[in-house]
Amino acid sequence: MIFEIVLVILLSYFLGSIPSGVIFAKIFNLEDLRTIGSGNTGTTNVLRTGNYTAAALTLIFDFGKACLAIYLTLLFNDDLVFISSVVVLIGHIFPVWLRFKGGKGFASYLGIISMINIYLFLLISLVWLIVFFYKKISSLAALFSCLSCILLSIIIFKSNVMLVIVLTAIIILTHRENIKRLIGGNETEIK
Repeated sequence: MIFEIVLVILLSYFLGSIPSGVIFAKIFNLEDLRTIGSGNTGTTNVLRTGNYTAAALTLIFDFGKACLAIYLTLLFNDDLVFISSVVVLIGHIFPVWLRFKGGKGFASYLGIISMINIYLFLLISLVWLIVFFYKKISSLAALFSCLSCILLSIIIFKSNVMLVIVLTAIIILTHRENIKRLIGGNETEIK
């Protein structure tokens, strides 16, 4: 069992740590993401470069790498999905390749949720869309989406509650600067 756990941790971390944003920024000859906007390597910061194709590809790959990690874990040992989920998210946020400074994790969070409950994923994606199109603030939409994920998993689905709480806590921690700006009324909108 210890071997299985170690294998899942290594695989999940490796997949999570693939820096999609940096890779697509290089492919499309964009600025170094770590020197613009929030300095993060996720979709929102790629979007700040004005290259919608690179941003879309970053979103797809960050989502997909989390899906792949969970999928492989489910094939291998579905009792280890909790560990895989947490580790793939941590890998995205703290990638060894970028001196442990990656993205804020929301796209990978969505990928994880889609693999554990597709209906929950669809509902929280709808929450994200509504908040984003109303306010045009990506971080606010992500936070609302994650918090609604907890409520929905408790009230409607009655499953994976502890996993969703842990993943959401990680997302809230990565968004603490955004939360300060939201409270101060100076969080950046995406036009």
